[in-house]
Amino acid sequence: MPEISRRAAAVAPFLAMDVMAAAAAKDRAGAGIVHMEVGQPSAAAPRPVIAAAEAALRSGRVPYTEALGLHALRERVARHYREQYGVGVEPERVVITTGSSAGFVLAFLSLFDAGARVAVPQPGYPAYRSILAALDLVPAPMVLRDEDRFAPTAAGLRATHAAGALAGVLVMSPANPSGTVIVPDRLAELCAAARALGLPFISDEIYHGLSYGVPTATAMQFDPQAVVINSFSKYHCMTGWRIGWMVVPPRLVRAVERLAQNLYISAPYLSQVAALAAFDARDELDAVRDGYARNRAILLDAFPGLGLGRTHPADGAFYLYADVANLTNDASGFCRRMLDEAGVAATPGLDFDPDEGAHHVRFSFAGSEAECREAVVRLKAWLGR
Repeated sequence: MPEISRRAAAVAPFLAMDVMAAAAAKDRAGAGIVHMEVGQPSAAAPRPVIAAAEAALRSGRVPYTEALGLHALRERVARHYREQYGVGVEPERVVITTGSSAGFVLAFLSLFDAGARVAVPQPGYPAYRSILAALDLVPAPMVLRDEDRFAPTAAGLRATHAAGALAGVLVMSPANPSGTVIVPDRLAELCAAARALGLPFISDEIYHGLSYGVPTATAMQFDPQAVVINSFSKYHCMTGWRIGWMVVPPRLVRAVERLAQNLYISAPYLSQVAALAAFDARDELDAVRDGYARNRAILLDAFPGLGLGRTHPADGAFYLYADVANLTNDASGFCRRMLDEAGVAATPGLDFDPDEGAHHVRFSFAGSEAECREAVVRLKAWLGR
């Protein structure tokens, strides 16, 4: 009898979380680490969110909700798409989830049968590959290229499909680990290519609201049948609240509802109430985003002088994905030494790209301006620059 299931064995470790654990241990020992390893805002949840949660908690009852979520929150998400993108979305198509992670599980289970091949970007968010593998699905890498600004393209999708028939495609914009945005006309081309190939289109838009002079679009502007996944974790600074949403075509609503009922019953009530208030905190949240923009400028100015200047286009999110081939071809060892010797925690690229990640490192600039400046000082001393 095997000690663990084949599915569990197929799931690779999430290196960003491993680095976070190692850095936390050093913090507990008094080392004073600069944390650039995890994509987590350092800012607190906005004031209206805290106030709404406190009021709900004082009521004394924290119940289940409908599996698809509080109707008021689903209506508010639908309104967000009208106001932000000019896209009409019926509230009945909105599903409130336990973070975007639950959205991926629900999307994959409702769309694909075991053995199906699903195109995912490489480099890309590592949990895509791991969730697919755990569900007996096959991640098919769409390798991103410098000449395309490291964004997926219609041609790349067609080539991936030609190499082995696909059942669907998932893209992310702004991207993790790079922050690169799929500009609207390219996103339209991708959606059109997926439709022509008969492939369901899944769009991860978790970093919407965090871009720096580059326009973002939702896939629903170009494909009303797209499955869109988003979350309150990033722009809304609510990572630990574990609350997100998805928008699905009408044909998937009941299937997703049945899955949600059985997998987790409903997203947390308190988090749903709090998330409803998050839409009223744009001024506060835009100020946080402006802080990220300053951090980004600090690092983009300093990194070339540190030998870290070859980065993917950082159009949005809060990451720099740096090519460190001139310094090492062992990004994992490089990150261990950087943590041990410089006190700076960052994530090796193998988390995001099993082929080329050995010479890449992802740095998160979601912390404070002081932390980013301290990181530059430490890296300059450590690298002898």
